[in-house]
Amino acid sequence: MSAPVLLVIAHGSRDPRHAATVHALVERVRSLRPGLRVETGFLDFNVPSVQGVLESLAAEGVRDVVALPLLLTRAFHAKADIPAVLRDAPPRLRIRQADVLGPSPLLLSALERRLYEAGLNPADKSSTGVVLASAGSSDPEAIAVIADIAREWWHTGWCAVRPAFASASLPRTEDAVRELRAAGCERVAVAPYVLAPGFLPDRIARGAADADVLGDVLGPAPEVARVLLDRYAEAARSVPLALGA
Repeated sequence: MSAPVLLVIAHGSRDPRHAATVHALVERVRSLRPGLRVETGFLDFNVPSVQGVLESLAAEGVRDVVALPLLLTRAFHAKADIPAVLRDAPPRLRIRQADVLGPSPLLLSALERRLYEAGLNPADKSSTGVVLASAGSSDPEAIAVIADIAREWWHTGWCAVRPAFASASLPRTEDAVRELRAAGCERVAVAPYVLAPGFLPDRIARGAADADVLGDVLGPAPEVARVLLDRYAEAARSVPLALGA
């Protein structure tokens, strides 16, 4: 019996860097799991659409699909948009929806990787305050998760870790940077908790103007690819969705 096809579902963006980064991450996943079929679909702005990929797979005779939201928190897209698209999939498909990527210790490792790649010295960790800067959400569950991640990351040895949001919630990145300066941290680093470039990551970058270090987006970090494969494996063992419900 062949393994289910992995369908990575990305949000999409008018910014061409977004799709390019998504495709680079998918290529990383393929390199870690040769032989696994991995497809990419977008909810908006980019092609192919999720619906188009599902219809193509069904036309080929594919039966089993794991649909994996390329999201870091369970907010509106994971709870509403993606399930709605999957409910409209061709009925011959058996679809399992994987969980979102975060939280995961591997993502914290990827965040640190990006900060060290940006020039932060690991020896300075205990004297460095970090802004964990996410896109933001109006979903209380998603906001609470970011705060929990910040607390968990702080316990790994940073001077302090503060959550910040590019939209929908407060504080903004620049406010968290000022707060860490006032708290006495010798240096301040901003770690974008986002997967790909775009409008909100650019806002995070502008808010990091007074920080000492700005990490890159998570993108195709190997740790992110491993989380994708972990979520795929978990979902492949689950019960398929009841399509049309």
